[in-house]
Amino acid sequence: MEDLRVFRRVVDRYGDRTALVTADATTRTYGELGRRTDALASALDARIGDARTASLLRNGPAAIEMMLAAQKRGRANAQLSFRGAAGELDRMVRTAEAEALVYDAANAEMAEAVLDRSDLDVALYVGDDAPDRPEVESYEAAVESADADYDAVEDPDAETGVLYTSGSTSEPKAILEDQRRVWLASSQAVMEMRLGPDDVALVTTPWYHDVTTVAWIYPHLQVGATLVLQPEFAPPETMRLLDEHDVTGLLAVPAQLEALLDADSEGDYDLSSLSYVRTGGAVVSPSLVERVRERMTEGVHNTYGLTEGIANLTHAYPTEQLESPGTVGNASFNWDLRVVEAAEPDETPDPTATVDRGETGELIGRGPFADGYLNSPEAEARLFVDGEWLRTMDVAHVDEHGRLHIVDRVDNMLVSGGENIYPQEVELALADHPAVREVAVVGVPDEEWGERVGAVVVGDVDPDALDEYCRDHDDLADFKRPRSYVVTDDPLPRSDTGTLLRSEVRERYFSR
Repeated sequence: MEDLRVFRRVVDRYGDRTALVTADATTRTYGELGRRTDALASALDARIGDARTASLLRNGPAAIEMMLAAQKRGRANAQLSFRGAAGELDRMVRTAEAEALVYDAANAEMAEAVLDRSDLDVALYVGDDAPDRPEVESYEAAVESADADYDAVEDPDAETGVLYTSGSTSEPKAILEDQRRVWLASSQAVMEMRLGPDDVALVTTPWYHDVTTVAWIYPHLQVGATLVLQPEFAPPETMRLLDEHDVTGLLAVPAQLEALLDADSEGDYDLSSLSYVRTGGAVVSPSLVERVRERMTEGVHNTYGLTEGIANLTHAYPTEQLESPGTVGNASFNWDLRVVEAAEPDETPDPTATVDRGETGELIGRGPFADGYLNSPEAEARLFVDGEWLRTMDVAHVDEHGRLHIVDRVDNMLVSGGENIYPQEVELALADHPAVREVAVVGVPDEEWGERVGAVVVGDVDPDALDEYCRDHDDLADFKRPRSYVVTDDPLPRSDTGTLLRSEVRERYFSR
C-alpha cells in the first residue's frame, strides 16, 4: 500500500523522467510505467480474476511491470529463476498456486516445457510473434487492449510477490511477501544508501532474487531514480553500461565484483559517476573491498540478509569497512540481532545463550521476517526460535568495535582431529594472497583426523608457497591450515547469488 502510494506520487511528480533503460537504450518514463502497469493489472484480472501469477523473465521492462502490477492487484507474482529446470519451475508454479505464466523470448523453450507439464491455460509472451499455442497471447497486445483506469488494492497486508530461497543445498522454498514488509525493506535501503531522484542504478543481478527486488529495484523506484536493465550479467557489457549511462549505483555479489575488476583491467571505462556499490550474498574479503575502493568507488556498502528475512538484517557503511574490514556492520533499522551458542542444524539454539564479543556463534534475528514457507511445514519448523526469532543458520562474531562478521554456515563446519573449523575463515586468509583469485575450502575424509582441510585455489600460485603463507598468517591457527591443495584455472562452481557450491567442489576435486 505505501509503496503504491509513493509510486503514484513519483508518477505524478516525475512522469516525464526516465524510469527504465534497456541494454539497447530503449527508455520508458514514469508516466508510461504507471499507465502500463494499470493496464497490465486490468489484463491479468480479466483473465484469471484474483489468482496469482508467475513470471519467467530476464531483467527487462516486463519484469518491473509484473512487480508493480502484482502490488496493484494485491495478488502475488511468483518470480521464477531463469536458471531453473522445467521440473523445478513447475513445482515453483504449483507451490505458488499461480494460474498464469508470463515469459519472454529468451526463456521460451523452458517456459513452454513448464506449460506442457502444468494445467495452466493462460500465458502471456513478451516479444514479437507469440508462439502458436492456444493458451499463449501476446503480452504487448494484452497490455495495449486493457483498461488503463485501474482501482488498485489498498491493503498493507496484501500480497506482492513469491520469492524463492536459492536452493544451493536443497530444493528451493517459497516465501510469500506482503506490501507492508516490502515497504519496510525498500525504505530501509533508501535510508541506508541515501537514494534520490538523480540516481541511476544498474540492475544486473537477477530480478527474481529478494535482494534485487526489495533492496534495489523498489528503493530506486520509490525515489524516482532511473533503472538501467541488463538482461544477464556479462562483465564487459556491464562495464560498458556503467560508463555509457553514467551509472551512480551498482548491486553485485563478490564474485561479480571480482569479474568486473578483471574486465576493468582489460578495457578503458569511465566510472567517475559511480558513487555506491552494494554487495553481499557471500563473505566479502577485506582485499576485495580495498580493490573496489581503489578502482571503482569508495562507497562500498556491505550487507547481510536472507530471503526469509525479506529486508537485509545488517548494513555496513563505507567508512565502517576501513575500521572493520569485511564487516557486515550492525543491525539494520528494523532488526534486533543476537549471536548465540550455535546448535546443530536439526537442533534449536537457545536465544538467551549469547556469546561474548569475539567468540563465534549462530546469528538470530528479530524483525519483519516472513511468516514461513508456502506449503513446506517441515522446513518451516526449523525456521523460528521460540516463535519470535528467525534462525539464520549462519555463524558470526562481533569484533572489538561492536560490528558483525559472518564466519560461515552452521552446516559447513568440519571437524579435524576434534577441532571445529569453519571453511570461510580459512578462505578469507587465503584470499589475502595476491595471486589467489578465488578459493574454496572443504572437509576431505581422512583416516587419522576424521577430516582434513582441503583448499581449491584459482590463481597462478605454487601449493608450497600457499602452505608457507598459511603457516605465517597471523589470523589462521595451525590446525586450520589446509593439508591438501588443488590449484586450477577453472572458475569455482557457484549459485547465481554467488554462493559457493561446496558439495560440487568436494566432488570435483577431492572424490578421487
